[in-house]
Amino acid sequence: MPNIQVNKLHTLTGHNDAIYALAEYKGTGFFYTGAADGMVVEWNLDQPQDGRLIARLNHSVYALYVDSARGWLFIGHNNEGIHVIDLTTKKEIWNIKITSEAIFDIKEWGGFLYAGTGDGVVVVVDIAERSIVKHLKLSEKSVRVMALHPFKDEMAIGLSDHSIKVFSLNDFLPIANLNGHTNSVFALDFAPDGVHLVSGGRDAQLKIWDTNGYSFKENIAAHLFAVNYISFKKDGKFFVTCSMDKSIKLWDAETFRLQKVIDKGRHAGHGTSVNKLVWSDHSDKVIAVSDDRTISIWDFDIKDIIGL
Repeated sequence: MPNIQVNKLHTLTGHNDAIYALAEYKGTGFFYTGAADGMVVEWNLDQPQDGRLIARLNHSVYALYVDSARGWLFIGHNNEGIHVIDLTTKKEIWNIKITSEAIFDIKEWGGFLYAGTGDGVVVVVDIAERSIVKHLKLSEKSVRVMALHPFKDEMAIGLSDHSIKVFSLNDFLPIANLNGHTNSVFALDFAPDGVHLVSGGRDAQLKIWDTNGYSFKENIAAHLFAVNYISFKKDGKFFVTCSMDKSIKLWDAETFRLQKVIDKGRHAGHGTSVNKLVWSDHSDKVIAVSDDRTISIWDFDIKDIIGL
């Protein structure tokens, strides 16, 4: 059992409404938040108090994605489309109208952008051509979350019809249809070694899936209310979840056992729903955003007692 000390390093303010979107610019220390106020803000983990407004949109923002290779930020502008910001100049360089629905998640693979929308569609955009190349109609209910396998050409998609669908990114053909959740699937992440897929949702459960055939492995009663997001530590040893129950939880990724609960009473955590979190590659910090309009930055000092 590791010895785990949790330290809250910063509470950041600036948004005027609930924060729903969070994305990291890997290798730089910068991260980005988007909120119901339509603002997108750039933050620096090394100087976290100095947020910089880089976009102000008419509608809420649920989804952000940083293309680290291009140095671009893709913003999902609800009821409108995708706005693209050059992170060097901080200027919008192009945009594309893709939907009149909410955009819940954005991913990039192989030169294509994938946007999951409120009408059950994944819209595929050719980034170089700046044009829509495909609509994947998966359900009458919302596409809520997408996750890319770390080394296979596969994407898992969580939907409000309670299912998880796994597709080949090469030909868009289905690989698996996973059922087990009893409500909307909000959270998905592959373990860094690709062996497991972890899912969570409105039913407050975590489910573990073996990616070799996508068989069900384990169910965990994880939170009191909806599991909103999942993020693995880079080395794959632990992962964190956040929830509508206002807490962040730390889990052992080998045993899937709970290691730590971070909440308002014990650690001055968030007072309302924690909507998204990222275990950053930069300085190994955990970043979380909440309905309470704030961003929290955490240090998890994890020591293996046997090794001391």
